[in-house]
Amino acid sequence: MTSATPAHDTLAGLTVAVAGRSWVPPGEAAACERVRSLEVRWFFPGRLTAAVARWFGRFPARTESREDIYLLDPPLPGVSVKVRGGGPVEVKVYRGSPGILEVAGHARGRLEAWQKWPLPLRLLSRDSSEAAAWKPVRKRRRISRFSLTDGRIVARSRQRGHEPGCDVELTEIRASGQDWWSLALEATGPVGLLRSQLQATAAHVFAQALPDGVDPGPDHSRSYLQWLGHRPGAPGNDAGL
Repeated sequence: MTSATPAHDTLAGLTVAVAGRSWVPPGEAAACERVRSLEVRWFFPGRLTAAVARWFGRFPARTESREDIYLLDPPLPGVSVKVRGGGPVEVKVYRGSPGILEVAGHARGRLEAWQKWPLPLRLLSRDSSEAAAWKPVRKRRRISRFSLTDGRIVARSRQRGHEPGCDVELTEIRASGQDWWSLALEATGPVGLLRSQLQATAAHVFAQALPDGVDPGPDHSRSYLQWLGHRPGAPGNDAGL
């Protein structure tokens, strides 16, 4: 890689080499929208309980179901590659951690900065030689969008245009015959506003503690790729983080 080679085009070539697909013409990946985000995510084993679903139901939310397919082999340090809901390949690059999110007595987790963009590629098939490299994950997501305006948090079911804000996601997960669920906050918008948006949203959401003794703490805080590598029976993989 040279200094003149955009990172996204280099990753496009890398993804193609791994997936065995056609080359992306130089510059096409650059045309894809890149999104910077600040995130914190927790994973819990077992099925989502009705009590937790009611806790989240305090806020307006949209619901979606899809299957994402994650590339696990070969491991790419600091890079997550997935096929998003049968659509194009999405690349997500880790940009470091600015610290810890802490809502006193209610939540604590590792903040992670990411940059992601879709690539004009599609995974056409997964034959037996490729199956072990890709891991399908079924998700049913409840998503509420929060924005900080004039010092006040407003909850909506959807984002309005490109306004900065923070998604809160409650997700039921099925992978390798196991049930899990996750809770996440993901702020997007101008980089300088990400942390304030996420922290204000977290304070609002966790003003009421999670029920059933659920503790969103550091032991449960990780990215999807880290989680895929740390589940019982999963091969070791910490995504280089």
